[in-house]
Amino acid sequence: MNYQAKDFVLTDQGLLFAVVADGLESGKVLCFLRYMYRNGQWQKVGTEVANAFLREYFPEYLYYSSMLDTQLHAVDTASVSQHFQPGKVLQELLQLEVADPVINDLRRLCGLLKANHLDLGQFGVTGSILVGMQNHASDMDLVCYDRATFHRARNIIQALIAKDQIQALNDDDWLGAYQRRACDFALDEYIWHEQRKYNKAIFNQRKFDLSLKLPAVVDDGRQFQKAGFVRIQAGVIDDSLGFDYPAEFVIDHLEIASVVCFTATYVGQAKAGERIEVSGQLEVDEQGRRRVVVGSTREAIGEFIRVLR
Repeated sequence: MNYQAKDFVLTDQGLLFAVVADGLESGKVLCFLRYMYRNGQWQKVGTEVANAFLREYFPEYLYYSSMLDTQLHAVDTASVSQHFQPGKVLQELLQLEVADPVINDLRRLCGLLKANHLDLGQFGVTGSILVGMQNHASDMDLVCYDRATFHRARNIIQALIAKDQIQALNDDDWLGAYQRRACDFALDEYIWHEQRKYNKAIFNQRKFDLSLKLPAVVDDGRQFQKAGFVRIQAGVIDDSLGFDYPAEFVIDHLEIASVVCFTATYVGQAKAGERIEVSGQLEVDEQGRRRVVVGSTREAIGEFIRVLR
């Protein structure tokens, strides 16, 4: 079974984990607990609640990843009772005629994208819709598995906003997104960075967003070790992987080669030719090559990428 970031896995104990890395480590799926079935209903849980719950009841799912050099959750493949794959589920939902307003909005949005010559076979749906946990206020979280298609979709989103076939987020929408993201700079700066990405918009009064997910690159065998917290300024030389997961920005810096971002908040944050301020974890490989990681924890408190204007 091929496990990829953006998938979800369900265990026999009624625990739903979001997969955060491609492949397996020591036979385990690297992931993070997002939903649990308790008292007859599903509950979405944040990081602190998830960690505390697993410590008390299922410590076997707490895991230190030597591959990522971080604490997270992991599920042995033998404990996976169901594997939710975004591409497969989207294709199934597009064939359904249902009364669910969220699914109907998703179908209509995908119809609009298809009418603008996007190949829906390159897309999937993740988040709450993937696992059937959507409610009336749910967003639509689309994932694209092809880089060229993803950037074409961003251009189409920009054009559809200009035609008012979909709408840009309003001030309240941006404030809600800002509060969920716990961004480490002011709201107006957050909005400035986000508005130029064209990976979020409103369709039929429902927010949707689009992320890029490509197959993991072949591991070059390098092991990185954390070397403390740093804050630097540098020019961006190459942003071609800026929307990837993880995103990467090659920088012009005397000691550090790149910035790698594991949090969606700062994906697509900067463009080549811009100067950025970065706060994150310095990592060093066995050859002494250095990079800064933004999103070393799920919340990424104190970690950010900001364009200097």
